[in-house]
Amino acid sequence: MADTTHTHYRSKTLATWLALLGGTLGLHRFYLHGFGDKLGWLHAPLSGLGLVGALRMRDLGQDDRLAWMLIPVLGLMISQATLCAIVYGLTPDEKWAQRHNPEHPDTVATAWGPVLGAVAGLLVGGAVLMGTITFTIQKAFEVQLAAENSR
Repeated sequence: MADTTHTHYRSKTLATWLALLGGTLGLHRFYLHGFGDKLGWLHAPLSGLGLVGALRMRDLGQDDRLAWMLIPVLGLMISQATLCAIVYGLTPDEKWAQRHNPEHPDTVATAWGPVLGAVAGLLVGGAVLMGTITFTIQKAFEVQLAAENSR
């Protein structure tokens, strides 16, 4: 389990925007939990696999089955990063301070920065998740149709 004791202040605004802009690389996790965070280290390889799928589809076309399997991984990684941005941005300041800044007794009001990050996360994450679901279902139907036509 990651070390939850911190010596310096963890900004909710910065964590929200790191999740939104660099969440697929685990930047938000490293900011909050340090470089020893094992889940943070999983983000980049999984996102990289999804990116390989997108590049394969660009280079080899829509018939590349490996690309079909890898592209949804990128969509899910982007979706989880935006979900983290939403959760961070909408966490009450008191709860954030209790969880991430217990050694700083004064709660810092965060204003609109995290809320705007959460709104952006909802817009991006919703679009990416719907696209990922649609892409995956379409490819599943195509595989099923090809199997039926080959009989």
